[in-house]
Amino acid sequence: MRITGYRTTTTVQEWGRPVGDANGVFADGIVPVPIVLVDTDEGITGVGLGPHVEIEAVFAAIEGEDPRGVTALYDRMLRQTFKAGHAGVVFGTIGALDTALWDIKARAAGEPLWRLLGGRDRRVPAYASGLDIALTDDELVSVYQVYARHGLRAAKIKGGLDIERDRHRLTLVRDVLSEAGPGARPSLMLDVNETWTRKQAVRHVRELERTLDLTWIEEPVRRWDAEGLAVVGRGVRASVATGENLTGLEQFRPLLAAGAVDIVQTAAVWGVTHFLRVSALAHAHDLPVSPIGTTPVGLLHAATSVPNHLAGELQDLRPPRGVSVDLHVEDGAFVLGDGPGLGITVDERTISALVRPPALSAEGPGVRPERAGRRLPATYDGDARQLI
Repeated sequence: MRITGYRTTTTVQEWGRPVGDANGVFADGIVPVPIVLVDTDEGITGVGLGPHVEIEAVFAAIEGEDPRGVTALYDRMLRQTFKAGHAGVVFGTIGALDTALWDIKARAAGEPLWRLLGGRDRRVPAYASGLDIALTDDELVSVYQVYARHGLRAAKIKGGLDIERDRHRLTLVRDVLSEAGPGARPSLMLDVNETWTRKQAVRHVRELERTLDLTWIEEPVRRWDAEGLAVVGRGVRASVATGENLTGLEQFRPLLAAGAVDIVQTAAVWGVTHFLRVSALAHAHDLPVSPIGTTPVGLLHAATSVPNHLAGELQDLRPPRGVSVDLHVEDGAFVLGDGPGLGITVDERTISALVRPPALSAEGPGVRPERAGRRLPATYDGDARQLI
């Protein structure tokens, strides 16, 4: 079997409500989802969800190769980008291609990827994550009631701009999950997307911890600030979670060496091989791993095969437009199917007919605000969409 070519397309995730974080909001709830399709001479096509920036240059490393040699091809792609570097969206392109190759390998074997990788249990524990900073109280409650009906008893909300608003919203979500049914006390997490300084982080979290029990605080300071993350970890009771924006093992090593992270995260778009390697590194430090992302299918399959997986992020319960996924959610877990590969089907005709959304706003979640980390204590004017 040989790799013969690739195709790219972009669909959308339609949330039906505003989504975002402390850095910004997509008011219309429409978020682009890039897709990479890798073809072979035996008619098997693999699917990878992730960027396709500079894909022509990266693809040169794997063209004509046997796709079943996935991990070796992953390293070839890293070497292909040696001079310019493989950080950021280029790393995402490598991850999308890598995921597509794993899909091909499992499809060729006639097995779901979770079984090919050595997983025993198709169930992957999940936590709810609504990207919900722009929601009113009523909207927040309504969204998490849906998660609760699927058995989720752990949730992560977006925040970081106002202590009392975060306390109020965390309490609302806790009560929703508590009322949904008997069982263990709900787990609560807060994600602030790198919006604080070290002092702000400790002050904010310690104040919340006077009345709430936080399982973790996510990205309290900059992703690369090993010393700062360690300072936060020593100053609060909650675990520190980070890693979704780190690319390559070399970026994780300083954080692990400094004892700066308690929950090691990886983003879905960085690929299966990266997740497996980060998981092994974290396991060597007795740390759990947790994949994040809108549609983290590849990492959910991989999570079944690592001993230190904690829980996977469940964002929208619906897949992107034109994409179907062989999994469902019940009793607080993703349940992976028996279809070969990732179990992803892409309807290219449906996607090609979509009306493309406008270019992403310069003030969306992907753009760091000018004064992030340099704000005085924030105020909240009563409108969830007007945080100042």
